[in-house]
Amino acid sequence: MSTTPPATPAATSVITATERAQVEAANASGRQPVVFVHGLWLLPSSWDAWREHFESLGYATLAPGWPDDPETVEEARAHPEVFAGKTVGQVTDHVADVIRLLDREPVVIGHSFGGLITQKLAGQGLARASVAVDPAPFRGVLPLPVSALRASSPVLTNPANYNRHVSLTFDQYRYAFANAVSAEEAADLYRTYPVAAPGRPLFQAATANLNPRTEASVDTDNPDRGPLLVISGEKDHIVPWAIAHASYKRQLKNPAPTEIIEIPGRGHSLVVDSGWREVADAAAAFLARHGAGPDAAPEAAPEAAPDAAPDAAPDAAPDA
Repeated sequence: MSTTPPATPAATSVITATERAQVEAANASGRQPVVFVHGLWLLPSSWDAWREHFESLGYATLAPGWPDDPETVEEARAHPEVFAGKTVGQVTDHVADVIRLLDREPVVIGHSFGGLITQKLAGQGLARASVAVDPAPFRGVLPLPVSALRASSPVLTNPANYNRHVSLTFDQYRYAFANAVSAEEAADLYRTYPVAAPGRPLFQAATANLNPRTEASVDTDNPDRGPLLVISGEKDHIVPWAIAHASYKRQLKNPAPTEIIEIPGRGHSLVVDSGWREVADAAAAFLARHGAGPDAAPEAAPEAAPDAAPDAAPDAAPDA
């Protein structure tokens, strides 16, 4: 059973003008908000197609960044150093700060480490419903498949990467993200999406089962968690079925509905590649089934959290 107290706003959390504008638009619309959370090597713009689709369904959408995220891929590639040092806890706190500005409790959808953060937010009672797509593992998730180790090796093989930013070569990206698409589409995805990423979250996840106070933990018991769907790509190398299913099994103890589906033939790029719509429609169908569709009756947003102790101690850096 998790004993993690509610997260409090991180000192580094600064809500950007873009994020505030998205909050204001969502509140003004009166629609059910959906908050999208990206993972490593991506930016909020990776959700643009999803946002347009969910807006067409009748939702209001937001895609907060991680702290210090540049606005564009071009800017991010020009200044990769801004990504270094970010932690799972900092990002969770930042997205929680954005959520607490909403008038209605949002749906939260996240991919990869965004999927882990989605589950953390849901465990804090901040989500009406949530969808975790190929989510990074949290404390208590034990499987460690060989493909996940290989996909993470550009970061984890060098302990100095704990405090650094790390970019992927095309071959690394092809194996980790784009293994289930054609070579031509993989090259197009590589030109369009990946930016540098902080190394620290991967070390946090890798050592989570050794650190009782890790930030890579989830309160799976909170009865206010809301319905949760875990989506797994059949051919995902970073988060194979074994990891996604173990996360699902940890969540099953929660009294709220918990489901898992596997999308055939899909890799870790499933939220940005040419098959993204299949995944988005699966998420939307789950939300509609569980009272979080665009026509759902409003629910009040969670109250701002009082000052309290941080949700976890910083994860120790590996020995260099």
